Amino acid sequence: MAGKTKAAQGEGPVLLSGGNPQIAKGYGDEPVQAYIAAMPGWKRDIGQRLDTLITQAVPDVRKAVKWNSPLYGVEEGRWFLGIHCLTKYVKVAFFRGAELQPAPPVASKQAHVRYFHIHEGDAPDEARIIDWVRQASRLPGEKM
Repeated sequence: MAGKTKAAQGEGPVLLSGGNPQIAKGYGDEPVQAYIAAMPGWKRDIGQRLDTLITQAVPDVRKAVKWNSPLYGVEEGRWFLGIHCLTKYVKVAFFRGAELQPAPPVASKQAHVRYFHIHEGDAPDEARIIDWVRQASRLPGEKM
């Protein structure tokens, strides 16, 4: 509960398990940037780079923070991608990732969801990420 005490003292956002920032639900770029700014350590650079790549790949992308995770979509209220901090990596969730070619490498309990994990020190293939983002943005988004 130390994180909650820290936030209560006005020292920054609460970091939930795995270092995931607790950011109020909101729509647009502002809450997403608040989430990214609150990502701890090396994860912040990953969040900034992912946000830049996603925005470059889909210039009209919609953004929101729901369930303490940034979401990206094209249609109102429908999302194709989400980001989440875990202890040892940043998880990029493609909500219809099983339909991407090639599919992101990490399976989910949900058959249509696929993940891509970025660990500290990784140098992810940005061209591959951009390709996945563009493909995902053309698929129907998930209502959340």
